[in-house]
Amino acid sequence: MPTDARSLLARAAHTLAGDTPRLDAELLLAHVLGLSRSALLVGNPPVSPEQAGQFADLVDRRRRHEPVAYILGRQEFWSLDLQVTPDVLIPRPDSETLIEVAVSRMRQRPPKTILDLGTGSGALLLSALIEWPQAFGVGVDRSAAAVAVARGNAQMLGLGTRAAFVVGDWAAALAGRFDLLLCNPPYVDDGADLMPDVAGFEPAAALFGGPDGLANYRLLLPDVSRLLAPDGMALFEFGAGQGDALKGMGEAAGFAATLHPDLAGRPRALALCYGLGNGQASG
Repeated sequence: MPTDARSLLARAAHTLAGDTPRLDAELLLAHVLGLSRSALLVGNPPVSPEQAGQFADLVDRRRRHEPVAYILGRQEFWSLDLQVTPDVLIPRPDSETLIEVAVSRMRQRPPKTILDLGTGSGALLLSALIEWPQAFGVGVDRSAAAVAVARGNAQMLGLGTRAAFVVGDWAAALAGRFDLLLCNPPYVDDGADLMPDVAGFEPAAALFGGPDGLANYRLLLPDVSRLLAPDGMALFEFGAGQGDALKGMGEAAGFAATLHPDLAGRPRALALCYGLGNGQASG
């Protein structure tokens, strides 16, 4: 016998842990019913026994800490609906800071070439290509499975002819210079105590960056001058407490370095551009 959505949502939300149990339940039920979340909330649609069983299975997965994004197979980023799998890090709103900074600081000189190192789902690169329709981008990831996800997202968004994806170790196999370099490297320190949703499901290779979380920056920052065009800008995401050290590393590599906050006001993005002192244009 059919039941109603509101009753199912109330019961499911009561059983879920985390910060957003009701939202999680709404997203899962909307998925089962083939509705948008807003359509689900506007009405109180009937739910068949078969649909109720499917919903219960998804709620049980979420109860075991599997991220909603992996259950649904998608995640929104920069208003794009992206495919995600356990082969890629789930794109987070904090990472949108890199796109916001790029859009703000490159209004007068839109990038024509974009490089995304550690592309994962392709979230950063594809968001940038949406912002700059004349640009072409390259995404690099060490994981062939991640590159397959990113390539699929590019095709789904109609960006397949404007993006190339390469399996590689950072930029080791690349030549040429780019107007915009984007990178969200693994920056969690190896001893960090992560939430079970993250520790148990997201790829460790996309999370951990050595004892202090800075190992990948030490590899990448000295290589930026080889990759960045004279008027270009590089943007790196980083974690809590890492900003000052990274700013110093960027300056030591010969760049003008600035830190930019996320929506919560926490330093989140490192911007690097050539300073006037070396004859290059500043950002």
